[in-house]
Amino acid sequence: MAFIADIVFDSGLSYITTNADRVDICSAEPTTYTLATVTNTLGNETTITTTGPVDADTGSGRRAVIDAITSGTVTGTGTADSWGVSYVTGTALLAAGQLTGSQAVTNGNTFTLDAISIYIRDAT
Repeated sequence: MAFIADIVFDSGLSYITTNADRVDICSAEPTTYTLATVTNTLGNETTITTTGPVDADTGSGRRAVIDAITSGTVTGTGTADSWGVSYVTGTALLAAGQLTGSQAVTNGNTFTLDAISIYIRDAT
């Protein structure tokens, strides 16, 4: 089994905790900054808090956590099924994933989102 020290994982996760400044809910899982913030976005929150890196809560590895969102702004109408975490100043998508369940949203409303854990798993 390969070994990678936590500090290696922490470098990437620290970049997320230091620079992440926007979370979007999206109609499809984004793979670029533009997809996350323009093409697929249905809403966003720019007041976010991140913690970590810390040990993974399940399995092995490390994680960074984006705290729960309680008052995100819905900017489009559609079905949100994924999220994207971005660094706006660097115009970079830092992480993306699927929501635990899709949700219909309507422009002008607000959204909530459970905390997001971003994992880097130990090498096997």
